[in-house]
Amino acid sequence: MIGLGAGGIAVGASLQTGVNRALAPVRGLGDVLPAAGGFRYYSVVGSVRERTADEYRLAVSGMVGRTRAFTIPELGALKQTQVTRDFQCVTGWRVPGVAWAGVALPDLLDAVGASPEATAVRFRSFDGVYSESLTMEQARRPDVLIATRMLGGPVTHDHGGPVRLFVAPMYGYKSLKWLGAIEVTDKVVSGYWERRGYDVDAWVGRSNGRDDEPT
Repeated sequence: MIGLGAGGIAVGASLQTGVNRALAPVRGLGDVLPAAGGFRYYSVVGSVRERTADEYRLAVSGMVGRTRAFTIPELGALKQTQVTRDFQCVTGWRVPGVAWAGVALPDLLDAVGASPEATAVRFRSFDGVYSESLTMEQARRPDVLIATRMLGGPVTHDHGGPVRLFVAPMYGYKSLKWLGAIEVTDKVVSGYWERRGYDVDAWVGRSNGRDDEPT
């Protein structure tokens, strides 16, 4: 029994060391929830107040012809695009073949009349802290979505809903959750994790593990 107890302590210590190493790249997260369907739920601020579909607004401003505050029905009235891609986190975990749907960012930019002089797009989360940016060339890709649906249903709060960003060819930290505002700008502004040492251009691969085309 003493031997088994000592062995358990040794194994437990080894497991804890492995967990600590696995979480080392994401130190500073306010909340790391257990896996569900292969996903890990991260938040840099801990609890984020849920917004209902009725109260949600997506503010689009900056170098645009028309400032807008889109409701979810208004987003749904725009051309819809479907994309199936793997979701790859920079910490190493991956969920294959996730089905996403929503408004392709190029279509949203056209709807507000993004200025041809603009060179970047900035995104802000309604958690009040998280932000991200893309170059205009990156933002104009057809596989960058203002996602309102995933896995066959609305984007849930834990997944960053009711509306989130999905940047198919880049690591998950570029796919900002709880999307609240978009600003069309003349420069790339480093986001939350870029200011903490992560790459500004977070390419995973040519098509993030799949060759499916958006529809």
